[in-house]
Amino acid sequence: MIGDRIKRARKAAGFNQRELAKRANVSAMAISKYEREENTPSSGVLIGLAKALGVRSEYFFRQVEVELGQVEYREHEKLPAKEETKVLADVIEQAERWIELEEFVPTAWSIPFELPANLPKQIEVLNDIETICTSLRQTWNLGLNPIPDLIDTLESKGVKVFVTRYDGHKKFNGLSTTVNDSPLIVVGKHWPGDRQRFTLAHELGHLVLKGRLADNLKSKEEVVCNRFAGAFLASEVMVRQALGEHRNWLEPRELEILKNEFGLSMLGWVHRAFDLGIISKKANQSIRRLFRNNGWNLNEPGENYPIEEPNLFEQTVYRALAEELIGESKAADLLGMSVMALHARRQMESPDEVVDK
Repeated sequence: MIGDRIKRARKAAGFNQRELAKRANVSAMAISKYEREENTPSSGVLIGLAKALGVRSEYFFRQVEVELGQVEYREHEKLPAKEETKVLADVIEQAERWIELEEFVPTAWSIPFELPANLPKQIEVLNDIETICTSLRQTWNLGLNPIPDLIDTLESKGVKVFVTRYDGHKKFNGLSTTVNDSPLIVVGKHWPGDRQRFTLAHELGHLVLKGRLADNLKSKEEVVCNRFAGAFLASEVMVRQALGEHRNWLEPRELEILKNEFGLSMLGWVHRAFDLGIISKKANQSIRRLFRNNGWNLNEPGENYPIEEPNLFEQTVYRALAEELIGESKAADLLGMSVMALHARRQMESPDEVVDK
């Protein structure tokens, strides 16, 4: 058991056995024997391994084991095997902590994901996406205004959201899977907030539209989910209110203001304007040419939209701690921090204040 967890954490960190051995100050042969369960590391070695791998020592003794459902990436092109191993190992480790936490808290705290019964049964054309997004927003009491915290919204509806620090590879655009039949969406920790939000809304589109696409749209599911993401983040009513019914041009500064208000990228707004017939094909191409010529298609001008973070897991840990369902050591383990850091959090102190003491 310990050997398997050492191996999983090593792969998640992207180390081979020799690299881990050097960082933990043991031999590569020792690492090999630990992973094959031929030897058991001492407590001192485990502390060194934990430090090298960026985990707490308790990680090696965790009894929960997780199997992910079918993993779907947002883009068809797959990650290189080494990068995929890092991402999936990180996702599994986060899922383990969720499931372990749910062993201590009442089952009512685990929210089931259910779609509203009043959604259209079938999507015949792309414009039907506008109707289904409006219906979903109304049923979820989101109104038509910007959604201030999309992660919080999805978590409140039973969708688990993880952020992974292994998000640097250019082919990684997020993924979706299931854990114990609960839908799970994974986005990058270091992405701009608008990229996170679009991926979250895109993957929500897969959940909502599953089994609803007419035959002529099934082969275009990625395109349809992109349309869903834009429509969910910026409803047709709000887009027409912001841009008008017909435009020959969209000012970049205007698009930046709308991006900051709705959390949809500047080019996302161009997409919405074109999809809704507000700008012509010629205007769409001209605006996109401007973005390419300035490199804005890769890095949009202005400040990045703020990054979002999941809150439900951490909130639930502190609730369990307050209700004395778990102790400080278990809470620190679940949150992936030291007991000292947990003490500082509970006293509303910053990490720097803990160091000063």
